[in-house]
Amino acid sequence: MKKVIVLGSTGSIGTSALDIIRSNRDDFQLTGLSANSRETELLAQAAEFSVSSLALTGKETSDSRITYHGPEGLLDLIKETDADIVVNGISGAVGLAPSVTALESGMDLALANKETMVMAGRLINSLAEKKGRRILPVDSEHSAIFHLMEGKNPDDIYEYIITASGGPFRGYTSEQLKNVTAEQAMKHPTWDMGYKISIDSASMANKGLEVIECWRLFNIPLDKIKVLVHPQSMVHSLIRTNDLAMYAHISHPDMRLPIQNALYYPDLKPVPSSFLDLAGREMTFFEPDMDNFPMLPLAYRAAESAGAYPIVYNAVNEVAVQALVDEKIGFTEIPEITEQLLSGDWTAEPQSFDEVLAVDTLCRQEAVELIKKRM
Repeated sequence: MKKVIVLGSTGSIGTSALDIIRSNRDDFQLTGLSANSRETELLAQAAEFSVSSLALTGKETSDSRITYHGPEGLLDLIKETDADIVVNGISGAVGLAPSVTALESGMDLALANKETMVMAGRLINSLAEKKGRRILPVDSEHSAIFHLMEGKNPDDIYEYIITASGGPFRGYTSEQLKNVTAEQAMKHPTWDMGYKISIDSASMANKGLEVIECWRLFNIPLDKIKVLVHPQSMVHSLIRTNDLAMYAHISHPDMRLPIQNALYYPDLKPVPSSFLDLAGREMTFFEPDMDNFPMLPLAYRAAESAGAYPIVYNAVNEVAVQALVDEKIGFTEIPEITEQLLSGDWTAEPQSFDEVLAVDTLCRQEAVELIKKRM
């Protein structure tokens, strides 16, 4: 029986992971749970699965059943809880330290937190290799590429194609985008996700982060990574081999498929909710609109520049998204602020996780100051 810790257990990734464990109790034992602020939900999950190692990271609590508190408490939970694999469903840069701690503690990492790879891909891959642990992608696109690559020589792959739904503003003009709100940006047409990743999908920043993650996670040339807009979200990724044939990973859009594949790896078990009958289905594909959604080309620019530029891209975007939610800036100002910060000198590549976090902190401070000047 595999022992599992789920981080971000009340979010979309976390609840999907618990669905899988709930349906396969003979194969998995849940040993630890964490949430940011949804205390009632966390305690209900703990009661259902008889979990005693609980962490609440985003607010104070006096409930004695929750024994780990704040970001440091979360790291202690990982260190002190017996587990074979950690599902990291935490959103944002705060998910990096838990990823590091999981690997340092000798656990495999089922990774949904794309910021781990964007901010510190080289360091995290090196740590996993040193500890002899696996990093198993949980993002649907990266999970698809991971499985499409199995059994293939990387030298035989011509290109990697990540799909994007296009978000709620697909087809919008630049003038239309100037007037959209955070609330509109949160209404993703396909996936049920948190507000941050939903807004990132609307701006194409999420796809930009996934391009950088793909580059880091699989250690493949950036110019081999392409993006196609696919509104139906049934094709999660494709690879094209040197003979120019294409191979696609296709399923009903359901995050339980990549999560279950990570938990059971290397075995594949049925995920009924992912079953898709292609008869009568329409699939369409479009080139991404790089002009009206500049967060995607800015991600390529950050990756091409290497150094600390991917950290900058992620940090500024996180600050700008929160500013949009707080009604301090408009939607189209997100890429403007990101481009302004990327224009600085960030060529020095961090050599440790502490240095990564130091750059992240500095970028956030500079982004906050830029936003203040716009208000």
